[in-house]
Amino acid sequence: MAFSKKTRTDSIAYLKEHPVDLLIIGGGITGAGVAIQAAAAGINTALVEMQDFAEGTSSRSTKLVHGGIRYLKTFDVEVVADTVKERAIVQQIAPHIPKPDPMILPIYDEPNATFSMFSVKIAMDLYDRLANVTGTKYENYMIDKAEVLKREPQLNDKNLLGAGVYLDYRNNDARLVIENIKQAAADGAHLLSKVKVLSITHDANGQVDGALVQDILTKEEFKITAKIVINTAGPWSDLVRHLDDKAEKISHLRPTKGVHLVVDREKLNVPQPTYFDTGKNDGRMVFVIPREEKTYFGTTDTDYHGDFAHPTVTQEDVDYLLEIVNQRYPHADLTIHDIESSWAGLRPLISANGSSDYNGGTKNHLSDESLTAVVSAVEAYLKDQQKRDLVEKAVEDAHGKESEAAAGDNPSAVSRGSDLTEAEDGLVTLSGGKITDYRLMAEGALKLIKKILQEKYQQTVELIDSTHYPVSGGQLDPANVDEDLEKLAELGGKIGLSSADANYLANLYGSNLKTVLSYDGDLFPGLNRRESISLRYALAEEAVLTPVDFLLRRTNHILFMRDSLDALIEPVVNALTDYFNWTEKEKNFYQDELSAVIAESDLQELKANN
Repeated sequence: MAFSKKTRTDSIAYLKEHPVDLLIIGGGITGAGVAIQAAAAGINTALVEMQDFAEGTSSRSTKLVHGGIRYLKTFDVEVVADTVKERAIVQQIAPHIPKPDPMILPIYDEPNATFSMFSVKIAMDLYDRLANVTGTKYENYMIDKAEVLKREPQLNDKNLLGAGVYLDYRNNDARLVIENIKQAAADGAHLLSKVKVLSITHDANGQVDGALVQDILTKEEFKITAKIVINTAGPWSDLVRHLDDKAEKISHLRPTKGVHLVVDREKLNVPQPTYFDTGKNDGRMVFVIPREEKTYFGTTDTDYHGDFAHPTVTQEDVDYLLEIVNQRYPHADLTIHDIESSWAGLRPLISANGSSDYNGGTKNHLSDESLTAVVSAVEAYLKDQQKRDLVEKAVEDAHGKESEAAAGDNPSAVSRGSDLTEAEDGLVTLSGGKITDYRLMAEGALKLIKKILQEKYQQTVELIDSTHYPVSGGQLDPANVDEDLEKLAELGGKIGLSSADANYLANLYGSNLKTVLSYDGDLFPGLNRRESISLRYALAEEAVLTPVDFLLRRTNHILFMRDSLDALIEPVVNALTDYFNWTEKEKNFYQDELSAVIAESDLQELKANN
């Protein structure tokens, strides 16, 4: 299926002349999730994204399909219950992307620690019950101090008590977005990157009827007419609302910035994802995660009021994370000059939603189901009367700390829940949430869209069962992903690719690999066979328009393959110049854009001042 610059041109021509049922504003994971479900249901759908797909926030996460175990420190069972259920569904519909990767959670004897050895076991047992992994190979377990240090000899042993180990999933966030987008395109949606909304438009009755947009590439302005417009712009959601001159100007979001830093694995060697308190008594926890031949760590969580399109890593961010990681791994002795790459992203947190109700509203109490889960998880402990007081104290402390956090200015206490609203003029906004919850959020939005189409336009829609609708590349057996990917990789071997290259492509593209390999042919000058295949496929079927699109979001070269990146820059720029027939001015523009992105990722400016 072609999904390229040409299909973009064709879609623009179509949208100038034809109204659609649904216009989605924002091409991150939330918009992509709405697009795939809408298109599959036969809803005539358009989507516009002012940057590349996933560029704003959805390529800048911690790159986990995270279960949110830290929410169990306050017994926020609703959040974790929804999250771990959704994590299993995402693994089912995109089995080549999330991969199980058990997390180790070291416990230190420190003031105001998030977990004790006792409470972490309660939390993990509850977590496993909610995730339905009790009794499986992924069931949690405890390890003592000696075993922790055997696994992670660089870890600081001072005040270390032991650790818990529980199931989590690594993720390729930008790939998850593009695979949803590609499937929506295959189902007939018109999906446009680098098209910016200038204003929300209205009919004679003052109801939203589309948007005036601008093609960033040509500067041409045109109107897209739609029965329903949904705002899924992530951190920009409030800004999009403000483009609607008939809507109430209320700010619903409290964006916070998260930063991650990447070093070579030889500098910081951890065997598996690790998650611990900062040790700074600030209520935060930090991830340290091995990936490919690198290790990355983060995240910060600070209120953000700058340019939403361009959050950056500051010296303060670097100092904060290096201090924490060097304290936990003192022998690493990391400095800013060890950082090979970095990224900063915004979280679209809802400022006034303190619950797990992912489609709006607030729950201030546990449901019967969740309360039963809590009781079940701690039942064994409560049978021991000597431990009853400890359990009661853990619950009391948890709720006490949560109240204090909610009353203060701690960005980490802001809800990760989502919000679905319909304004009086008909503008629908779906905001907040986490990557893990994107399908569930979209499902809620589609129910509202179906209702509006039925009531206002007498248009009947049958929604799909999105829990079993694979994304592009996801036609694999979720229970046997590794085996399926190995069989796919054999296709690469049959055409002469090395085992490493074949496996790389199979894991990147999943069941699309056969199509990917059909782009084997003449090499782009300066690129090896694997990269030529990957780039040709990305240009023809993944809507790549710039070198940064390919090197940062369709692949992870800039973030996790920094050692080999420099050799790719000129060949990739030259390949796109020839493919798109760029002028010298256009070539220089995109080359400068790539250089600026790499310099920022490398922290070149900060390093020059250190």
